[in-house]
Amino acid sequence: MPTPDQQNQPALLIVDDDPLITDALAFVLARDFNVAVAHSRAQANQLTQARSPDLALIDLGLPPKPHKPDEGFALIRDLLGRIPSLRILVLSGQNDEIHARHARALGAIDFVAKPCPPEQIRARLQDALRLPGTPQARFTTCGLIGQSPPLNRLRLQLQQYADAPFPVLIEGESGSGKELLASCLHYLSRRADAPLLALNCAAIAPTLVEPTLFGYAKGAFTGALQARPGYFEDASGGTLFLDEIGELPLELQAKLLRVLENGEYQRVGETQTRTSQARIVAATNRDLKQEVRAGRFRADLYHRLSVFTLTAPPLRDLGTDRLMLLEHFRTQLGGSAPIELSAAARQAWLDYHFPGNVRELRNIVIRLSAKYPGQIISVEQLENELDSASIDLQDLPLPSTIPALKELARKQLSSQLNFELDRMLKDWEQSYVQAALDITHGNLSQAARLLGINRTTLYSRMQTYNKDDS
Repeated sequence: MPTPDQQNQPALLIVDDDPLITDALAFVLARDFNVAVAHSRAQANQLTQARSPDLALIDLGLPPKPHKPDEGFALIRDLLGRIPSLRILVLSGQNDEIHARHARALGAIDFVAKPCPPEQIRARLQDALRLPGTPQARFTTCGLIGQSPPLNRLRLQLQQYADAPFPVLIEGESGSGKELLASCLHYLSRRADAPLLALNCAAIAPTLVEPTLFGYAKGAFTGALQARPGYFEDASGGTLFLDEIGELPLELQAKLLRVLENGEYQRVGETQTRTSQARIVAATNRDLKQEVRAGRFRADLYHRLSVFTLTAPPLRDLGTDRLMLLEHFRTQLGGSAPIELSAAARQAWLDYHFPGNVRELRNIVIRLSAKYPGQIISVEQLENELDSASIDLQDLPLPSTIPALKELARKQLSSQLNFELDRMLKDWEQSYVQAALDITHGNLSQAARLLGINRTTLYSRMQTYNKDDS
């Protein structure tokens, strides 16, 4: 029986099939938590019938399949289905990124890779208790954080579309979370245990798109030393996410249409017809209807892809969800010493329009957490990061006006703490690239000509931006 002091402590459920781990963690954490231990999914479900814990620390590899994550994932679904307020942390040696993503998609708020020092686990658990709201409120449906009307509508659509066999087109601005929505569709569906593969059509040379998607035979082209399957083959039975679908060359659009219509395709260099059962989810930050009218995208492919359409809302339309995202990332990135915003800084945060959406917000929190760990951020410190995070081209002098550029540089160096020239130059470069893509409606060849660089160089620059933002 727990003592009166223990009854007043947060209730923690530890689920792991290794008694040495459960005994050690129970001993170390007992002074801060009222600990219960289970060694299987069935035992955990039985224990939580009598009392609902506040926290759960769950290993993914549980009997009868200790070398696979299936039982752990199933337990997360069981517990959150019965106890929506439960905060679940996953502690697992199966620390592949896809497992971490799946665990968060199911509702876990943190993923801790083994081995991890007990004191760090204690800090993570205490951080979880300080998170505002409940996991249901913040993480319902695959990690979508917020309770604004646009997000709630999106949750309903995700649940409606998840198990449908038809393609889904996800539209939205850059950085608004289109890949997260694709992941939600997959993990909410009956395909959740099958592969989820993603291909960014804008980050791969046009000549490589076809062999990457469909695979190739040995000797199909120079360097094809052996046969390789493509994404359609590897993702069969699961989900294939095609990001920036508007960049797919016209000649490949017809081949993609064929796969969407009957599942049939051929490897490059082969005559054998193969069949894929992969579900297609595509995303774009361009207006594909306009691309169809301009002749850059096939109308029949557009209609086939957009059987269902989801729109990732821009962050500026999500109101106080921006504060919930701040709380999520600051705790995730700050560990045991997360940053806080002063009252004035919180208001400035709400007033900022975040042109780079969630990706920009996360990068701002990364910088603040690195510069001011555990500190209360003033409005001046925050505004320095907001100013450097997004360059508004309309507010800048013409590049050819050297004195004006010099004056801008003087003001920035005088007023901005921790100025980084490399970061500023990268921001300038990325802003011009994005402006060129906007002007040319995403046409990479035209954008490259507008910038005075070749298409290969533009691909390389875009890949660098994607790595920096990931």
